[in-house]
Amino acid sequence: MSKKILVTGSAGLIGSESVKFFAEKDFEIIGIDNDMRAYFFGKEASTSWNRKFLETKYKNYKHYNLDIRDQEGLEKIFKEHKFDLIIHTAAQPSHDWASKEPLTDFGVNALGTLYLLENFRKYSPSSVFIFTSTNKVYGDTPNSLPLIEEKLRYELPKTHKYYKGIDESMSIDNSKHSIFGASKVAADVMVQEYGKYFGLKTTVFRGGCLTGPAHSGTKLHGFLAYLVKCIATGQKYTIYGYKGKQVRDNIHSFDLVNAFYHVYKNPRMGEAYNIGGSRHSNISILEAIEKIEKILKRKANFDYDNENRSGDHIWYISDVSKFKSHYPKWDFKYSGDMILENICRFGHFS
Repeated sequence: MSKKILVTGSAGLIGSESVKFFAEKDFEIIGIDNDMRAYFFGKEASTSWNRKFLETKYKNYKHYNLDIRDQEGLEKIFKEHKFDLIIHTAAQPSHDWASKEPLTDFGVNALGTLYLLENFRKYSPSSVFIFTSTNKVYGDTPNSLPLIEEKLRYELPKTHKYYKGIDESMSIDNSKHSIFGASKVAADVMVQEYGKYFGLKTTVFRGGCLTGPAHSGTKLHGFLAYLVKCIATGQKYTIYGYKGKQVRDNIHSFDLVNAFYHVYKNPRMGEAYNIGGSRHSNISILEAIEKIEKILKRKANFDYDNENRSGDHIWYISDVSKFKSHYPKWDFKYSGDMILENICRFGHFS
């Protein structure tokens, strides 16, 4: 009998990568996605193209057009299906957007997560629950690091304890999180609590920049995919603050989902991991523009706004040591350059 998996946000970047990954391992997959991304960011960010692709390509995939705030609808699905694995990626993902509708943001990110956890506890308590959190749970604390300004990026001194990346010891208190960051903190802590308090198999991944060609990149979310899209189509890209020298670590969606698989095979209770490209794959906006221009052989059309986004990180690189120590067989498949080439070649630009 094939194993059964629930994927929320199944037409999004990480959700669809999870569907592909586990469909090819012959899992039966139930996907939940109501394309709220189009509501958040407009038609260009719609994931309907990806949902159609998944439904056509994978016969072992069944789609539900459901809002994760719909408690009755969720309970019906959990009563009908017993899951071996739950991958929860559905979210309102933008800290800019969250400030427009805090109730919607908290409803989707925090309450939606709690509804899923309760159904998991009641109906599939032996399954593994994986949640995609965010580095925004640390708020703007990373901005207090003693950064050095270089020609194309900000950087930490090599002697600093976080030089190889920020680990889970960084405090999530006393910082500006953004409304989005606060709703994700609520969900993050609750997922851990269901593991530690109820003894369930739950894992939280605090992602850096999660990326890949299946990203429906848009102005307010999807840094690399949106930047590639702008350069590929000649659209104007705006850099917000920090002279374009802000640094992000980028992890390919495949590498993240492969990390999920390692957790599924050997689950723990209430763990939280920082996950991202680490020192293996990180880049500033200026460096990314330079590299993408070379790959696409096109000049970027960009302007600069002196005002940075509120609570935005100047420098964020994840230390993935804790995850690697718990799952030593996991490693990166994609380098930073491979990620850029992959998005340039296979990205969704319509």
